[in-house]
Amino acid sequence: MQLLCNPFPYLNTERLQLRPLALSDDHEILFHRSDPRMLQYIDIERSHNLEDARRFIQKIEHFVAEKKSVYWAICLKNDPSLIGTICLWNLDFENASAEIGYGLHPDFQGRGLMQEALEKVVAYGWTVMEAQNLSGSVHPENAPSIRLLEKNGFVRTGEEDGLFVFTKRVRDVRG
Repeated sequence: MQLLCNPFPYLNTERLQLRPLALSDDHEILFHRSDPRMLQYIDIERSHNLEDARRFIQKIEHFVAEKKSVYWAICLKNDPSLIGTICLWNLDFENASAEIGYGLHPDFQGRGLMQEALEKVVAYGWTVMEAQNLSGSVHPENAPSIRLLEKNGFVRTGEEDGLFVFTKRVRDVRG
């Protein structure tokens, strides 16, 4: 597996642009990391103010620079404002695997936007990174996220820390 992030991989779908996270996303990141609807099914360090959000963005920028993750801001093509995030992280180059994580502002859910983003990032994982396995962990009560992963060929392969683990292997894709 390889990670080609220089330059950063901008990705486009019919309705979306996936771009690098920027310090100017601080207000949106604060919302994503503090709103109860966004945090309902995930256990993350909550942001309490803009400084917390900026520290998180700087941490992500460091992870990307260190080739520990690829982390995209999800934006509508006609508006550069962040409406969600999607990432490949916990990169394991030896085993050609990565975890996928994502979140979308509640006002934009239910429109198929995360479906577009997920398809594009999974394709990037297979073709550019040459990953062999992608996985995602989901809270058992997060039915929309479970449906999204299953719709995209991820299969429940276990449970860890109270979360369902879904995996998609390149051999399953290629037949």
